[in-house]
Amino acid sequence: MAAMAKFSVLSLCCMLFVSLVVIIEAAPQSSLVTHLPGFNATFPSKHYSGYISIDGKNLFYYFVVSEGNPATDPVVLWLNGGPGCSSFDGFVYEHGPFNFAEGKPKGALPVLHLNPYSWSKVSNIIYLDSPAGVGFSYSRNQTKYTTGDIQTALDTHAFLLRWFQQFPEFQPNPFYISGESYAGVYVPTLASQIAKGINKGTKPTLNLKGYLVGNGVTDRRFDANALVPFAHGMALISEKIFQEVVATCGTDLLNVPPSNRSLCQEKFQPLDRQLGKTTEKPLGVRKRMFGRAWPFRANVEDGIVPSWPQLAKTLDSGVPCINDEVATLWLNTPKVREAIHAQPESVAGPWELCTDRISYSRDAGSMIPYHQNLTTQGYRALIYSGDHDMCVPYTGSEAWTASLGYEIVDEWRPWFSSDNQVAGYLQGYANSLTFLTIKGAGHTVPEYKPREALDFFQRFVGGKRI
Repeated sequence: MAAMAKFSVLSLCCMLFVSLVVIIEAAPQSSLVTHLPGFNATFPSKHYSGYISIDGKNLFYYFVVSEGNPATDPVVLWLNGGPGCSSFDGFVYEHGPFNFAEGKPKGALPVLHLNPYSWSKVSNIIYLDSPAGVGFSYSRNQTKYTTGDIQTALDTHAFLLRWFQQFPEFQPNPFYISGESYAGVYVPTLASQIAKGINKGTKPTLNLKGYLVGNGVTDRRFDANALVPFAHGMALISEKIFQEVVATCGTDLLNVPPSNRSLCQEKFQPLDRQLGKTTEKPLGVRKRMFGRAWPFRANVEDGIVPSWPQLAKTLDSGVPCINDEVATLWLNTPKVREAIHAQPESVAGPWELCTDRISYSRDAGSMIPYHQNLTTQGYRALIYSGDHDMCVPYTGSEAWTASLGYEIVDEWRPWFSSDNQVAGYLQGYANSLTFLTIKGAGHTVPEYKPREALDFFQRFVGGKRI
């Protein structure tokens, strides 16, 4: 009997091993990444990369197989924002499988080390350059670089359908969409398209379970009105400046009475000056992203608050920048592009962290109705915010999540990282919506707090309490 039991266990183990091998080997071998210049050790899991063409647009992806259990771990799509910023930002600087160190001497090929807080520790993760014209994604037809929120969501949905056809072994896995900054628009619009496809019976069926948005652009009113109370709460402006701005401009900067606009602009000047002097690193929005992250704010309502574009310009010059030379050098090295199956510069153009070559329309409106529709359909949502971000302050995200009017099911409380420290605070709502802050993190949370980012990510996609 014991021998039979032992045989059964061995048989089960063998079956699991064989199934795992089949899972990995079913992926298209022509897309397999076998080496990366700058990294001289063994990959902790398999990597794939390449292009999927959608209506004349060649969309580039880099897929990292989970270092845990690829057969059952979730598949997660990661999108950086902008619009116009490459998702290799997340790969190189945030939660990719490697940490990148500047080469020595300066200008030499960067050196890659394994990242102990990579999100691929617990998930299969796709980094997608979207829309076409961003990063390594390109089109031979320049008119394809004119796009917007709705078209980008349609294209990314089409990409995913074809991607899962090429990687059918991952179709049963739980699927999540994640992103930050302007991906606060990309994520819910894409999730909405996927949900519509599921409801219509579109094949292959994507096993969408939920989504994550970090410091995400959401709604003109909430986004525009978040900065002043944030700056006040962070002691960046005095009580006097705060009270004068509120008394003159009100709390809704999109609806300043015409009779008050000139005076409102005047009262904004001390705020402009003070925030322009701010050099606190935790506020950091990298200047390499700032030009792409700010236009939604600078153009929120030109003419209603005349000083607003100037405020954005002042902040742009005042926020410290973090060098993106490592990514730019590495991803524009011909042998790196060859290794990851990216087209050469002569075809796809130079890799830039954020590009000017797309013409983009914000045509989806507020994201609040999208979130309402998705969460009431049963899709889980985690809205997380670095609490030191001045680009999309947590005050706006906290306000719009509360505005949904959902019942509070997990009252405001601290949450703890894996080293048993308070990592931030959260509030849980009905319909599986959670708002979460990360203490001391700026706009790109995993870059500032990699351990804490992996902690909440792992718990959320694993269906555990954060």
